[in-house]
Amino acid sequence: MITKLDKMSGRPGSYPAFYTFGGFMKQAQNFTEGKIFTPLIRFVLPVLMALFLQTMYGAVDLLVVGQFGTSADVSAVATGSMVMHTVTVVITGLAMGLTVLVGRKIGEGRKEEAGKIIGSGIWLFGVLSLAVSVVMVIAAPFMAQVMQAPAEAFDKTVSYITICSVGAIFIVAYNLVGSIFRGIGDSTMPLVTVAIACVLNIIGDLVLVAGFQMGTAGAAIATVFAQAASVVLSVAIIRRRALPFILHRKDIRPKGTYIR
Repeated sequence: MITKLDKMSGRPGSYPAFYTFGGFMKQAQNFTEGKIFTPLIRFVLPVLMALFLQTMYGAVDLLVVGQFGTSADVSAVATGSMVMHTVTVVITGLAMGLTVLVGRKIGEGRKEEAGKIIGSGIWLFGVLSLAVSVVMVIAAPFMAQVMQAPAEAFDKTVSYITICSVGAIFIVAYNLVGSIFRGIGDSTMPLVTVAIACVLNIIGDLVLVAGFQMGTAGAAIATVFAQAASVVLSVAIIRRRALPFILHRKDIRPKGTYIR
């Protein structure tokens, strides 16, 4: 059984180790009892697929721009997406730390402490998202220069990096929410949300790049919009679920032990 704090009454309520989504009931992964190998494979495969789909943002932008943009647009998206992919990989790696800590505390049955870890994670990644946005926007011209963007595509490269960097909060937020899902034993939902985001990114590219001929800027805006939609969807899902941790508003603060 999973104990969760009743938000309305403040009383603890009991929930089975199941949650519902879209009218279907699904069992969360449990690695503390029974066989390990088969559940582990079922857990890992969606993680790998989600990471693969995250790398497809730049590839989709490049494909659509290659069909409907100029050679300068293609060069700018190719260079800019490499920069943003590097940032995404670093954030994903950091978020894995939250997954490990949350999973460990939930496995130990320490739901209050799991909530405190998530609260510290929200604070940490909130600060990180602001820092990444500011630094990336300021450093966009330098990064374009380091990546040796061609002269005719230099301004477009800076534009792509800048627009995506303004939306860095969504890159960070998606990885934060995804790490929480995985920490509670669900690696499927992050895959579903990132798959939806990829579809939205394709639609956005076709509308803005092919339809409105916005080139590099259109591709960047479509990417940010898709990531924002993924975050909104993830938060909406996680708010409707019976969660195996207890998170209070006061827990959203820095705690050095967890952050380190």
